[in-house]
Amino acid sequence: MTGRTEQGRELLPTATPARTRRAVGELLRPHRRLALSGFALMVAATTVGLLTQPLLGRIVDLAAARRPADAITLPVVLLVAVAVVQGVTTGFGLSLISRLGETVLAQLRERFVERALGLPLEQVERAGSGDLTARITGDVSLIAEAVRKALPELARSLLAIVLTLGALAVLDWRFLVAALIAAPVQIHTARWYTRRAMPLYAEQRVAVGAQQQQLLDTIGGGSTVRALRLEKEHTERVTKRSWSAVDVTMRGVGLVLRFYSRLHIAEFAGLTAVLVTGFLLVRGGAVSIGTATAAALYFHSLFTPVNAALVLLDDAQSATAGLARLVGVADLPLPGQPERPAVPRDASVTVTGVGHAYRAGHSVLHEVGLTLRPGERVALVGASGAGKTTLAKLVAGIHRPTAGTVRLGGADLNDLGRAEVRRTVALITQEVHVFAGPLADDLRLARPDATENDLRDALEKVDALSWAQALPDGLATVVGDGGHRLSSAQTQQLALARLILADPPVAVLDEATAEAGSAGARVLEKAAGRAVDGRTALIVAHRLTQAASADRIVVMAAGRIVETGTHDELRSAGGRYASLWEAWSDTRDTGL
Repeated sequence: MTGRTEQGRELLPTATPARTRRAVGELLRPHRRLALSGFALMVAATTVGLLTQPLLGRIVDLAAARRPADAITLPVVLLVAVAVVQGVTTGFGLSLISRLGETVLAQLRERFVERALGLPLEQVERAGSGDLTARITGDVSLIAEAVRKALPELARSLLAIVLTLGALAVLDWRFLVAALIAAPVQIHTARWYTRRAMPLYAEQRVAVGAQQQQLLDTIGGGSTVRALRLEKEHTERVTKRSWSAVDVTMRGVGLVLRFYSRLHIAEFAGLTAVLVTGFLLVRGGAVSIGTATAAALYFHSLFTPVNAALVLLDDAQSATAGLARLVGVADLPLPGQPERPAVPRDASVTVTGVGHAYRAGHSVLHEVGLTLRPGERVALVGASGAGKTTLAKLVAGIHRPTAGTVRLGGADLNDLGRAEVRRTVALITQEVHVFAGPLADDLRLARPDATENDLRDALEKVDALSWAQALPDGLATVVGDGGHRLSSAQTQQLALARLILADPPVAVLDEATAEAGSAGARVLEKAAGRAVDGRTALIVAHRLTQAASADRIVVMAAGRIVETGTHDELRSAGGRYASLWEAWSDTRDTGL
């Protein structure tokens, strides 16, 4: 298993060639019968097809001997029979091989998705979502294309090559020797190409992943880019990554062109050798004209499978590079689970001496200590970069602290199983995904057994029932990609309704109302308050009005807690929070 770094990102691992081959073998092993059946049919189809050249040679001999026209009736009938039998057996053989490939691909894809969903978010963030996206889209597409087209064709081509060479030897061993003159050039070409193509295509996949990551960063953060006037800088970054991908692609095109030119040399050399050999053998009386014709046709028929097999190396190299990237993720161990997961005794949260660094030597939290009593609502405030979101993710169990401990109900997060963490604490951020499908199904992701009344009650608590019922098909309306488009505020209300349905004792809201405008924010703040009512809540407050209604406010700066108290206490203290509140009040008064 290997990994690499690209532009400061620690990319997800890529399997070694040996591990990739073993993984394919492991996936194929349960389907040996299907593989053998498909292979047997392909052998039968190819063998029957090899009767074509001798039959054509027989027709040539009959013509050379000036036999009557009806003498060729039998060879022609046999040619028709050969075509029919070969077509039928080839069709069945290819269908079995295609079924085998699709089955194995589906298993690999399921294993990849399982591992990808189980990866710690911290690891995905280090790699960049573009790396994971490129693997599940571009790499899977390459492999799927290879499974559906390249692999069946490659199997046919290799069988045709082996059996055709055997047929040449049956005609006369000297024809086989003449045909093999092309082999050294072809073998050298294949080795030359393979050595260069594998690393080149691996580099291409990485370059495309980096390009996608930059596009995601630029487009996803478009509003921030425009606000900070960074359009030119981000355009230059996108251009640089794009040209990097283009450069690797063009190097691949040049490699393929040189590959083809070498193949043509092998074809011309081999055909010349077979024709000269046939001429000499016919002149010496060793073989008939028909046999020499069959030999020439055999070698000529090798052009297609040999070139197809070698050309398919291009697809195979691309697919292999993509396969290694999928296997690299599929082989990642799932996060370990305690043998006997602890169970929180209450809904308290205790953070003790917590420090955290996304990169070694660059800490974003320093000796943070915080306690939330059961049912207490605590707001986190502070300037951007103060460490609020990092602390929220640590409490939610998304990340594990590099120093100190986080306890839920007295149980260390490391002693809780993933299922117990999910039952205990839920995280809602400003980035909420709406899954494609009926709105009711989207809500039931939080509680699959929820009744229609449960869904309506949850929507009612977050002031979303009125617009949900007004949708074209009510709760049955299809939302998400290809469906009814929800506004940012409606999407957040949907997330808060899911929170109510999931009913965790601890809730973490990370700027969950930030995407709404001022009018929408008031609605969302009210909805968020109802959603966390009765729960222990840690709220990263985007607006200080939301913090003001909390039981306690914690002020952060430079990764440390610098103030804590109620809204009135902190305003009276005249410290950092008082300054933030004054600035916030001035902004609201001026309408900015």
